[in-house]
Amino acid sequence: MERVSPWLKAVNTVLTPAISGRRKKIDRLLDRAVREAEDRTGSTAHGEEAFVADMRALLAGYADIHGLTLTGWVGVQQEVTDRLENRLRVRKLHALNPEIADEPVSRPIVVTGVPRTGTTMLQRLLAVPATHRSPLMHELMHADLESADHVRRAERATDFLNKAVPTFGAVYDMHPQKPDADVWVLPHGIGHLVRAQPPGYVQWMLERDYAPDYRYLKQTLQVLQHGRPRRRWVLRAPAHLWNLGALVKAFPDAQIVWTHRDPAAALASLCSMTETATAMNTGEIDPHELGRTWLGLFATGIDRARAARARLPEYAVVDVPYRDLTRDARERLPQLFDHLGAPWGRTEADALEAALAARPTDHKYDLARYGLTEGEVDQALGDYKRAFGALL
Repeated sequence: MERVSPWLKAVNTVLTPAISGRRKKIDRLLDRAVREAEDRTGSTAHGEEAFVADMRALLAGYADIHGLTLTGWVGVQQEVTDRLENRLRVRKLHALNPEIADEPVSRPIVVTGVPRTGTTMLQRLLAVPATHRSPLMHELMHADLESADHVRRAERATDFLNKAVPTFGAVYDMHPQKPDADVWVLPHGIGHLVRAQPPGYVQWMLERDYAPDYRYLKQTLQVLQHGRPRRRWVLRAPAHLWNLGALVKAFPDAQIVWTHRDPAAALASLCSMTETATAMNTGEIDPHELGRTWLGLFATGIDRARAARARLPEYAVVDVPYRDLTRDARERLPQLFDHLGAPWGRTEADALEAALAARPTDHKYDLARYGLTEGEVDQALGDYKRAFGALL
């Protein structure tokens, strides 16, 4: 199956040789990204040396990818520029409006779980009540007090992805005006690994201190809330599972909703999604390496989450099996809303029916393609299956 458009494949085939020697250009490219971010925001990167250094690590990881395409290299440069711009804008808005820092982010609902366990659907349903709010994709990419220009920028990025990888829409519904994952703000984590697998990046990101990232997420939400009606935030990112401790430090009264699914099915689905997304960024994909990488990450993320959970009060985490979002959704979701103190009425019921009708049915995936068997998954994640077996 061709995962990218023929025109994109042709462009990358012809022009990718032009990015040879890319590692030598990292400092120059980063300096340019800083200048562009400063020009767009009218702010300075002084004081953001640690953030800039981390962006350098991301660029360096991409530079070392064997088979990196032109679109992959140009794309990560643009992402670094956009992330720097967003960072400087959020900091500037806080400086110009000190009262933003007093905006309370109270009792947010945080949806997480290993990828491909229904977190997107659940977040969007929980965002339906008038008393709730989720950050939209364009808001996460370009947080500001005004949004018109930022919506157009996010739309252009999404349009390009849909044209470049027309099969991606069957795997993940991404829209600038819909709620999306917090990884658009969090500068590092597993979100990057869905699109590429930079050598050395996995270990580097696992060893980071994520507390500053979650403080930044809170600052971003405060910007988005400033001057607008205060509603209960509904956040979402599978990446939170790897860093629940840092998340709870930033949001100590968060209500964490942990979704669960048979890990073999979730892993196969994620590997398929990764293979599709990665096709735009590298011309050489090893499905077996994808499988090994994500199996290890699943094990690490679940172990970390269980350790962090053990330090939380029992009421802080609500477990939601995947079947409660699929075959049993009409019965179970009203109960979940009630447990979370969220209203359930005709509007929410209609949203559920629309979500069930829109669920993709043409995404096929096979664990064997990624060099794994269910037995190997059981061996690596046996403790998780024993602890949560009734939810899988």
